[in-house]
Amino acid sequence: MSKYDIIVLGSGPGGYVTAIRASQLGFKTAVVEKENLGGVCLNWGCIPTKALLKSAQVFDYLKHAEDYGLTVKDADKDFGKVIQRSRGVADGMSKGVQFLMKKNKIDVIEGYGKLKPGKKIEVDGKDYSADHIIIATGARSRELPSLKQDGKKVIGYREAMTLDKQPKKMIVVGSGAIGVEFSNFYNSMGTEVTIVEFLPNLVPLEDEEVSKQFERSFKKSGINVMTNASVESVDTSGKGVKAKVKTQKGEETLEADIVLSAVGISSNIENIGLEDVGIVTDKGKIMVNDWYQTNIPGYYAIGDVVPGPALAHVASAEGITCVEKIAGLHVEPIDYGNIPGCTYTSPEIASVGLTEKQAKEKGYDIKVGKFPFSASGKAKASGASDGFVKVIFDAKYGEWLGCHMIGAGVTDMIAEAVVARKLETTGHEVLKAIHPHPTMSEAVMEAVADAYGEVIHL
Repeated sequence: MSKYDIIVLGSGPGGYVTAIRASQLGFKTAVVEKENLGGVCLNWGCIPTKALLKSAQVFDYLKHAEDYGLTVKDADKDFGKVIQRSRGVADGMSKGVQFLMKKNKIDVIEGYGKLKPGKKIEVDGKDYSADHIIIATGARSRELPSLKQDGKKVIGYREAMTLDKQPKKMIVVGSGAIGVEFSNFYNSMGTEVTIVEFLPNLVPLEDEEVSKQFERSFKKSGINVMTNASVESVDTSGKGVKAKVKTQKGEETLEADIVLSAVGISSNIENIGLEDVGIVTDKGKIMVNDWYQTNIPGYYAIGDVVPGPALAHVASAEGITCVEKIAGLHVEPIDYGNIPGCTYTSPEIASVGLTEKQAKEKGYDIKVGKFPFSASGKAKASGASDGFVKVIFDAKYGEWLGCHMIGAGVTDMIAEAVVARKLETTGHEVLKAIHPHPTMSEAVMEAVADAYGEVIHL
């Protein structure tokens, strides 16, 4: 039997990052993977979707070349090549993880791993043992009873990324990151898209002002938006799909070629031996403490299988925290109140901390500042003046409670707020930190100035 210090089950952005940090700390490490190194994120999620959205953005630029004083004749897309480029990017990233495994002397065990008592994992009939086993098996597209996926007419994100033929009409159910990103991509490519959201706002976890601005942008781009609506049933017996949608006005039937179900994710905790080992779960998640230890000594879990935001950067941070604690380093628990969320649509959305509503509900006396990109010289020059930066401060102590952005490139700007909040920076300190001109990031300083009644360019 092969013996290791640490075995990681799953090689997504939680698993492979955990394995690399473990190896750096001197542990003999292996990772078990049943499919592709890099998991869903690198192969079917974060990375290939960004490649698709970049193609969509470039196509949009070409269609609006005249806005920049340029003439582009007969701009068109090759849907097959757009998909092919995305797969090429994903393959390149997966090969990059293979290189990192070799560089860090991590053994890759290919096959389906199942936990066994006594700190063992069985992979395709062979047992491997370790002092510490870390579960990082990720998640998959969640299925609703009224929306069973058949992989052809009712699809999840995987199929949406590799369709042979571009659909003329598509219904997208759910307006979280997955739903709105695919809506954006297919709409840009020329598909007629209808997005159906059960709650009153698109991207319902975001600050309400951001959600409303986002809905306006989506409608302006030609996407049909249905909020306070739910898909009750789908009929796939004909050539396309007929979806019965319940709205506040009554029931209506939508017709399309394809329905994309984007109603969240389900953790991959079935058939991996949790019951055999006696590991406790609750509501589809593995229960862990601050250091990701399960109730059974020697078994840990991180990422989408544990409670908390199902985000790649969270899984990576949890894995690093977990192995550093095992190594006996001084580590602090992750602050889940300071996790940035990003949506890579056009316009992009980025946020961290409390929304205005949440801050009020918690009883804070707040200062709110907002700076629109329509007043930003860089945004105007770039032809991307939609959106704004909104900041929320505690009026008493100046603590930065939340930051919410919508506009071009804001997913690259949110880190300023994350770092500032980590360092317990006050509003006045942000104001006195000189921001470069002309940049989109100036809008952060201007929004803070607005909160304190010192804004210059409004």
